[in-house]
Amino acid sequence: MGQVTVRVGGYSHPVSCEDGQEAHLVSLAGEVDKRVNSIKAMGGQFGESRLLLLGALLLADEVHDLKVALSQARAGQNMAAPQPDPKLAERLARIADRIEGIAQTLDRP
Repeated sequence: MGQVTVRVGGYSHPVSCEDGQEAHLVSLAGEVDKRVNSIKAMGGQFGESRLLLLGALLLADEVHDLKVALSQARAGQNMAAPQPDPKLAERLARIADRIEGIAQTLDRP
């Protein structure tokens, strides 16, 4: 089992992953970090858990929008949209699951 330390919102987090997935996990953490930094840029004082929650909600909102767009494209409601990658929704769902798993490990005492 691989393990990496990712940095999100200025905080370091050791995270386990499947062997060979370390670079992918670091990349995913970079996406979360982008959302967290955008929240920080809005101002206000948030703790680590709150920042991660808000970042996860931003990602979940993006996943939702992509699922709706994919559903509409499959139903022929949005003919002008480019053809989506058929594995995109599955990949985004896996990302959301991983984010939830990371958030759950942060909530553990």
